[in-house]
Amino acid sequence: MEKISIGESTTLYEIESIKPESSNILKIVFAAVIPESYGDITIYTAGEIKADTLTGYDTVYRDEGLTVYLSNDGSIYAAPEETEGLPGEPYEPTLEELQASRLTAVNTACNAAITAGCDVILTDGTVEHYSLSETDQINLSAAVAAVQAGAVAYPYHADGELCRLYSADDIMLIGTAATSHKLYHTTYCNHLRVWINRVETVDELDAINYGVELPDDLAVNMATILAAVQAEIS
Repeated sequence: MEKISIGESTTLYEIESIKPESSNILKIVFAAVIPESYGDITIYTAGEIKADTLTGYDTVYRDEGLTVYLSNDGSIYAAPEETEGLPGEPYEPTLEELQASRLTAVNTACNAAITAGCDVILTDGTVEHYSLSETDQINLSAAVAAVQAGAVAYPYHADGELCRLYSADDIMLIGTAATSHKLYHTTYCNHLRVWINRVETVDELDAINYGVELPDDLAVNMATILAAVQAEIS
């Protein structure tokens, strides 16, 4: 189960889901305990690996117990006025609004997948996991550049491990795996966005979530791109 922390607090809250409802509203479904206040939201995977940080969602837009809606523009939900004797009609978002919300959701999922990182098989056959936050990517790029400039070893560390010297070959293995990992998710997200933008019905849109198999034409195009780039970086 995913978890989140708020601001600088180290307390982790288990969540059932977290997803944008619109460009300014974020919906969080908590498993049991909810925070007393909100700020920057750090998302952790089931293995408590930092995946992403969402900023600006510090206003409670609407509180429904374990389901909380946060806004990043200071807005607060106001119940619509009901016509006397008649219940208020529920708001039905347009396809365009739903598409915008789904685009935000897949972007968030893509960033989380990238920063969660990847496993790498090193030259001695061991498997280690490396997260790829923005800072991790900068540090890894520096390590690869040093090796390409002639360094025979460079200090780096796997998730949860002490920093140590890695051979030039291992640094290159980690760098290549990280590049492939990021390339896959950014390319997949791009194709997913094209699919979202071209649907014509809500039912079609409802079938699109991060991780779903692409339609044949988009899948073929993505495979062609990945194969061409992998040939260059391998």
